[in-house]
Amino acid sequence: MTLEEWKEWFIEAAYLVLTRCPSEGVSIFYQTDIKQEGAWVDKAFLCLKAAERAGHALLWHKIVARSQAGSVSFGRPGYSHLLCFSKNIRLQLSQSTADILPEAGDTTWTRGTGIKACQAACSFILKHTQTRTVLDPFCGHGTVLAVANELGLNAIGIELSRKRVKKARALHTVNGQIEKADRQPNTPPE
Repeated sequence: MTLEEWKEWFIEAAYLVLTRCPSEGVSIFYQTDIKQEGAWVDKAFLCLKAAERAGHALLWHKIVARSQAGSVSFGRPGYSHLLCFSKNIRLQLSQSTADILPEAGDTTWTRGTGIKACQAACSFILKHTQTRTVLDPFCGHGTVLAVANELGLNAIGIELSRKRVKKARALHTVNGQIEKADRQPNTPPE
């Protein structure tokens, strides 16, 4: 795909996620911008375009630090975006939370969602929605799923890579720490 074709695919994928979310639920995106042909591609902006098309409001947009402030990173920025959208949920000012997460937390791979970002997203779901099942349509190594399970949420992951699926099935968290289980896939942790 060309860059423009990829952007259209990305917006369409985000739109499909948003439109499949129940009206009283939330869609949360964790996105890290990319540099293409010497220019940054703002993936949060692409999510916002999809949300506008779907008629969903932005409830919050957090910046998640991936590296120490003031440090230089090459090819990928030192931050990620954590965005939350909903069709019908609206928040009062008293329900505001921090706009900047000072660290993403441990990850299982370089492009994975950090455990602290997962905790922020799943805690918000527990506190502000009736949702008790999290669906991660691009689950990677499964950090979102493991954190959701640790917090008492059901979790369903979708992933094309069999290698990543195997890793996701073996991952769980204990007291907010990532642990790889020494257990067979699909068996619950003790």
